Amino acid sequence: QVQLAESGGGLVQPGGSLRLSCEASGIIFRFYAMGWYRQAPGKQRELVADITSGGSTNYADSVKGRFTISRDNAKNTVYLQMVSLKPEDTAVYYCNAKYGSAYPYWGQGTQVTVSS
Repeated sequence: QVQLAESGGGLVQPGGSLRLSCEASGIIFRFYAMGWYRQAPGKQRELVADITSGGSTNYADSVKGRFTISRDNAKNTVYLQMVSLKPEDTAVYYCNAKYGSAYPYWGQGTQVTVSS
């Protein structure tokens, strides 16, 4: 079965850092584009960052320069390094895996709370 196991969420102070991890199983990881999305209460789920199978990255303007997405194909894991966190970064962060036009897989989500 396909599973995206997320970890690394938690409570941090504004300006702090956090590293999210998403380990995938049940897929040929290196073929998949991976992404991080987030959803704050009352808001639509939005793309935070994604990375193609070839390693090209894309970021939402709101996180550009602060977040870094990376992948380790040997570990079947995608990461989201978050620095200079702001209260508006507070959301549930979801890992996403997509191959071509197939329906994407989603993780369960991990809570990131940025609060003083």
